[in-house]
Amino acid sequence: MRALRVSQALVRSFSSTSRNRFENRVREKQKLFQEDNDLPVHLKGGATDNLLYRLTMGLCLGGTAYSLYCLGWAAFPHNK
Repeated sequence: MRALRVSQALVRSFSSTSRNRFENRVREKQKLFQEDNDLPVHLKGGATDNLLYRLTMGLCLGGTAYSLYCLGWAAFPHNK
């Protein structure tokens, strides 16, 4: 009897009505990404996309420089 109550609670919490809490904005995003404004697709989202792009590129360049430094440090013998 207890298992039946638990399964009914799960069915209620995962029902299809709980999916309708968010508004579907796919058409708005399609219009944004399909308009011809000579921007690359990774920058069409605005200032947030630009900031994320620059942060990602900075982290990649910093990681590349650090890996080259470590490679150079390991390539030469150390005096003990």
